[in-house]
Amino acid sequence: MASVSKLPPPSPLCILLAVVLAVSASAALSARLGALRAGGGSGDVHDLLPQYGFPRGILPDNVASYSLSDDGAFEVRLRGPCYVQFDQLVYYDRKISGKLSYGSVSGVSGIQAKKLFVWLPVTGIKSDSGSGMIEFYVGALSEKLPAAQFEAVPACKSNACDGNPEAASV
Repeated sequence: MASVSKLPPPSPLCILLAVVLAVSASAALSARLGALRAGGGSGDVHDLLPQYGFPRGILPDNVASYSLSDDGAFEVRLRGPCYVQFDQLVYYDRKISGKLSYGSVSGVSGIQAKKLFVWLPVTGIKSDSGSGMIEFYVGALSEKLPAAQFEAVPACKSNACDGNPEAASV
């Protein structure tokens, strides 16, 4: 039978060192996660969107910063207002806000879509990964579009006609 050697009890200094290292590691991890939630560091809001069931291209390429609170409330700041041509012409204000949860954005402000000759505020967005569709809400009305249309991050245009003369008449 093999003999088992008994280890001496750890010294108070070793215990203190282990506690300090654990607290430091936890603080560093919390700071890094906080920086990512606040849009700091190398965090890119476009990389965060798939974690919530949305394609990267639901927001334009001119994002300056973003914040996301623990309850899902978010704010995205753009370098300036812009237009993007999807199936419809979409206007993004300098500040976009709402409440994000998996597959859903509610209380949206700062996004409008042009339908015929009228600009309509987008109030909510839902993603259905099963059907591959994104549903945009304008009050009680909604429209479904293929999520594939939003995979690439779109370039911002400073006005409705930049690079697409037909965009102004959509």
